[in-house]
Amino acid sequence: MGFYGQIRWLWLAGRSYFIEMEGKITALREQKRNKDRVNVYLDGEYAFSLGAQLAAELQEGSFLSAVELHELQRRDSFASAYRKALDYLAYRPRSRRELSDYLGGKRVPERIIEEVLGGLAREGLVDDLAFAQYWVENRERFRPRGRAMLRYELRRKGLDEEVISEALVAVDEEESARRAAHQRASRYVRLDERSFRQKMSQFLRRRGFTYHLIREVVDSLLQQRGGD
Repeated sequence: MGFYGQIRWLWLAGRSYFIEMEGKITALREQKRNKDRVNVYLDGEYAFSLGAQLAAELQEGSFLSAVELHELQRRDSFASAYRKALDYLAYRPRSRRELSDYLGGKRVPERIIEEVLGGLAREGLVDDLAFAQYWVENRERFRPRGRAMLRYELRRKGLDEEVISEALVAVDEEESARRAAHQRASRYVRLDERSFRQKMSQFLRRRGFTYHLIREVVDSLLQQRGGD
């Protein structure tokens, strides 16, 4: 019986859904355009492709059952998704939600996403608290902002309140406001007092600082300007 005699299909609303496939491995051929993929032939017909590492476990002449094929495809999907996740992590740390959304956008099945996230967590590559602390430290160093703004940003990354609160414990909001203001002050050096106050206050509000803190910091800067 040929390869297609070993497949069962279900037809619904004009679409076909794979149910079962099995057969004898008659050829394993490296893809011409992608040397990391191998085409697998069952009973003389192309059946599917696998990553080269997984395909190395197969032998021509062996019989591949439906259960074995399903497991191979699961492992192949996992390996492919894991590589995508590592590439995504190469640019900067990511939250668990960011990775999940990214893989979902790549049409990775939800069960594979969970398996990948579990593997990354065991390797220490996904840790929401570590990510939150990284995010806060990065902001504090380059673009200081208020706790409210930091909390908003971390919520958007999918972090829970307990993790966010722990990451924000070390934030000195007054020091952050002063650092942000000093970083910006050089742009307003030629402005009169009224314009300086307006521009700096608007800038600090956009960074999420409170009204009273903004007023205190701006007053301090203007006093320094007067002294200078």
